[in-house]
Amino acid sequence: MTSATLDRSASRTYPAYSRPLWRRALFTREFAVIALLIAVLFYSNANVPNFDSPLTMYYLFLDIAPILLIALPMTMIIITGEIDLSVASVVGLSSVLVGVLHQDAGMSIPVAGAVAILVGAVCGAFNGFLVAYVGLPSLAVTIGTLALYRGIAVGLLGTKAVTDFPEKWTDLAKERITEGSSYPMILVPFLVLAIVFVALLHFSPFGRGVYEIGLNDEAAHFSGVDVERTKFWLFVMAGAVSAFAGIYYTLRFGSARGDNATGLELQVIAAVLLGGVSIFGGRGALHGVLAGAVLIGVISSAMRLESYTVNVINIVIGTLLVLSVMSTSLLAWVQGQLARRRVSHSSETGQRRQAAAATDSTNER
Repeated sequence: MTSATLDRSASRTYPAYSRPLWRRALFTREFAVIALLIAVLFYSNANVPNFDSPLTMYYLFLDIAPILLIALPMTMIIITGEIDLSVASVVGLSSVLVGVLHQDAGMSIPVAGAVAILVGAVCGAFNGFLVAYVGLPSLAVTIGTLALYRGIAVGLLGTKAVTDFPEKWTDLAKERITEGSSYPMILVPFLVLAIVFVALLHFSPFGRGVYEIGLNDEAAHFSGVDVERTKFWLFVMAGAVSAFAGIYYTLRFGSARGDNATGLELQVIAAVLLGGVSIFGGRGALHGVLAGAVLIGVISSAMRLESYTVNVINIVIGTLLVLSVMSTSLLAWVQGQLARRRVSHSSETGQRRQAAAATDSTNER
């Protein structure tokens, strides 16, 4: 390799990294979501009765805990350009397994929970195998397994519900971190998982491979990323975390039912997209997703305190999601127009200079 080639390689820069660090940090969709969350919190504290009470924040985090948990692996799946619509069905299946194994098989809650998490991982592995190794589209696969896993859950328990759980475990699911705190104990395992997923996505070769797959899976393959194995393990993680969320869901409400968490997958995907993850893959960050999930929870909680109906709340959140998705395309269009104008202006300036130089040369002659 010649020195000229080395010089060109060393001087190569990417436009995104040519800007100052503060601009790269602040002028992002993730920061916009965080700023919007802060604004909504300030407005709600000032204008919504009882919103600033510890009890309101306590129940807010209890409600959004399953969304926060499942959003961690879902973010990585969507960044690869795939999707998993079966997560809520895995939550329901996990709930049923905990109830049936505890009531009928006499298993303790920890053992029944471990079996449920293992089954959730197997469900995710089935999804991952069909998507990664068979090559089927994840949308079609997970629509099918959404119905399959929900059907198994309902088939195991029917229309009955298991409610005979030890009080110490149901109390643990609703326990506060400290006495009188606004934060429930479920946030502790969530924070542990969040640290693991942040390190995995943003500070590891595995995470870099996730982004490369989302940008171009064929190019990622030729650059050394094991595309199939990466996608497979992402679906396994989604299944295991969804099963853990199902255990929490069961103990929090003290009820194992086959229809538990129906529709939860839509709330998770809404939080992920609102948090700045591109549905086409290749872009997104976990801090934006977590802010998006909390933003949805804050808006829902504030509007419930103002006595708005569920339909109105869904309309507001749906509109916010559509606007957030549209903003990406709109921003890209504006940036493209500005870039074309700059190129056109530079070209016109260059032509004027050439014409001026040619005129000067003629006059000198």
